[in-house]
Amino acid sequence: MTIGELSSFVFYSALAAGAVNNLSDNISDLQRGLGIVERLFEFMNMKSSILDNDNPIRINSVQKGISFNDVTFFYADKPALNNVSFSIEAGQAVSIVGPSGSGKSTILKLLLRFHDPSEGSITIDGQNIKTIALNDLRSLFGLVPQDHMIFSCSIMENILYGKPGAEYEEVRRAAISAYAMEFIDKLPDKFDTFVGKRGLKLSEGQKQRIIIARAILKNPQVLILDEATSALDYKSENLVQKALSKLMQNRTTIIITHRLSTALKTDKIIVINHGRVEEVGTHDSLMSKDGLYAKLVKI
Repeated sequence: MTIGELSSFVFYSALAAGAVNNLSDNISDLQRGLGIVERLFEFMNMKSSILDNDNPIRINSVQKGISFNDVTFFYADKPALNNVSFSIEAGQAVSIVGPSGSGKSTILKLLLRFHDPSEGSITIDGQNIKTIALNDLRSLFGLVPQDHMIFSCSIMENILYGKPGAEYEEVRRAAISAYAMEFIDKLPDKFDTFVGKRGLKLSEGQKQRIIIARAILKNPQVLILDEATSALDYKSENLVQKALSKLMQNRTTIIITHRLSTALKTDKIIVINHGRVEEVGTHDSLMSKDGLYAKLVKI
């Protein structure tokens, strides 16, 4: 064997060894990938238990209001709501307050029909929501949640989630109304700024104003605020409250809140405790009763 042949043998041996090592790593990655793909297809093939009727009713507005009629709901065997009844007139702003775990969030899940009541019914303009087309039903609502639903993309794309296909000027007007242009204009890429995973590059107040801009762009019939300002500092909360006040004008609004200062500004307060409606009324009428609401205010 010549020196050249030996050198070639050593060189090709090293290449072959490296390729074999890489192959084993790739096989391992492929197996993990196949497991993920299998789970994805399982998820895609899942069938929801909440489905449209054969001939669902089409609806695009709330003319009269929303009613809960003796609604009872169980999570497995655990009761979450028990004979809950109340009504919200179109154009009203209503607060739902109560201790943690009292059933406030369950009311929202039933209203958006993520679950169906075990007993009783929920109606919009007198129509049972089970008979309304799901897309139409959910299109009526705009949600500003406590947990920021910010996606790993640009500010523009995040706002457009409220109304895909909207024009640039529509998005800009929504951002102005949400007091979001205050910080967007200072960013080097403006609306094209990449916000990072779950909005990592933004402050809590900035994230919330983007979500409000999204809701303004959607222009929903019914606005749902689920603890929308609970995680904000005073300065951010002040700006967010201004944006929410604009959004709430002439619109049916449901506010889930622990901050009773927010409830003071609404037309009606519904007090939930242990899955039941304990009290309904205005701030003054509930304070005069000296019940649960009055105790929460004093605390």
